[in-house]
Amino acid sequence: MTVTLADVAARARVSAATVSRVLSGNYPVAESTRARVLRAVDELEYVVNGPASALAAATSDLVGVLVNDIADPFFGIIAGAVQSEMGGAGEPGARREPGRGAEPRRGGEKLAVICNTGGSPERELTYLTLLQRQRAAAVILTGGAIEHPEHAAAVEAKASRLAAAGTRVVLCGRPPIPDATTLTFDNRGGARRLTEHLLAFGHRRIGYVAGPADRSTTRDRLEGHRAALAGQGLAEGAERLTVHGPYDRSCGYDATLELLRREPRLTAVIAANDTVALGACAALRDQGLRIPHDVSVAGFDDLPFSVDAVPSLTTVRLPLHDAGARAGRLALGREPEPPGGVAMVRAELMARASTAPPRAGAAA
Repeated sequence: MTVTLADVAARARVSAATVSRVLSGNYPVAESTRARVLRAVDELEYVVNGPASALAAATSDLVGVLVNDIADPFFGIIAGAVQSEMGGAGEPGARREPGRGAEPRRGGEKLAVICNTGGSPERELTYLTLLQRQRAAAVILTGGAIEHPEHAAAVEAKASRLAAAGTRVVLCGRPPIPDATTLTFDNRGGARRLTEHLLAFGHRRIGYVAGPADRSTTRDRLEGHRAALAGQGLAEGAERLTVHGPYDRSCGYDATLELLRREPRLTAVIAANDTVALGACAALRDQGLRIPHDVSVAGFDDLPFSVDAVPSLTTVRLPLHDAGARAGRLALGREPEPPGGVAMVRAELMARASTAPPRAGAAA
C-alpha cells in the first residue's frame, strides 16, 4: 500500500502541513520536530514526489551511481564508464572523430549522479532512500559490499523497494543480492593466481596487506591468497603475515613496516590494491630494500599508474572501464541481462618487473 503524507504525519505526531514544511525545507521548523518527521519518513519508506516530469511516469531521468571514494581511480574509472553510457550525442559510449560536429541526439539520455559514500554504511542507505524518493531510473552500486548482517539486510530491502517501484538496480563488483543484476569480479581467482605466481618463483615468506576486514572484496581476495598458500602446504602462519587497513597508500606503508617487524626475512608483499602497493614500495625503499631484488611487490586492479611505476608493478587486471560501461547499459536496459542475473568479470594476471625469484638463500 502506498504511504501518504498523512501516514508520515501520524507516525511523527505532527500535522500534514508540518511534514510538508520539513520536506520542502522552505520554512523554519524546530530541530526536534524535523528529526521526528525525517525518522518517520525513513521508517515508512515514504517516497516524495520528485520533479514534475517524473510524476507522469514510473521513473525520472536520474541514474544514481554509488561509489566509496570518487578520488580513488578504481571508482573513478567505473563511474566515468557508466556516465559514458548515459546517452548524449550519437550512440552510447561512441567517440566522435576529431573535427566533426555533434551527432544528432538519439533521445533517452539520462543524468548520472555520483553519490560518494566515503565508506559509510549510513550514507549508503541514505543515498538509496534519496534515490528512491527521486524515482531514479536506475541505481548502480559499485565496489565491495559492507559485510555487516544488519546493513546487508537493509541494502537488500531497499533494493527490493527500488525494483518494485520500477528502478533497475545493478551491482558492479559486489556479491549478488535479490532484485538486482550483478557484475561480480573474480577477486578470489585473481588473488589465487597472483599468489601462485610468487610461489612459483620460490617465495615462501609472503606478507599480505589486506583491505578493511568488513568488505566483501577484502574477504574474496584474502581467501584466494590463502587458498594458494594452502595448496602448497603453507597455510600455517598466514594470519601472522596478514595486516588489515584502508585501501590507501599510507596503509600500504605502515602495514609493510609492521610485516617487516613480524618477519624480517620477508621476501614478498602482496597488497590489497595497486594504491596500497605503492605505499608498500615506499616503505621497503625507506628501509634500504630493493624491489624486486630483496622483496617482490604485487598489487591488484591494474590501475593506470601501475605500468609506469618503477619497477613496473605486477598486478591483477580487472577490466574496470568495460565493467562500468556494461553496468551502465544494463541499468538502462540496453543490454540483455546475463543468465540468472549474474555475470563474472574475469581477472588477468599481469606479471611485470616488481616480482622476481627471491635472492639466493632467502627463500628457505
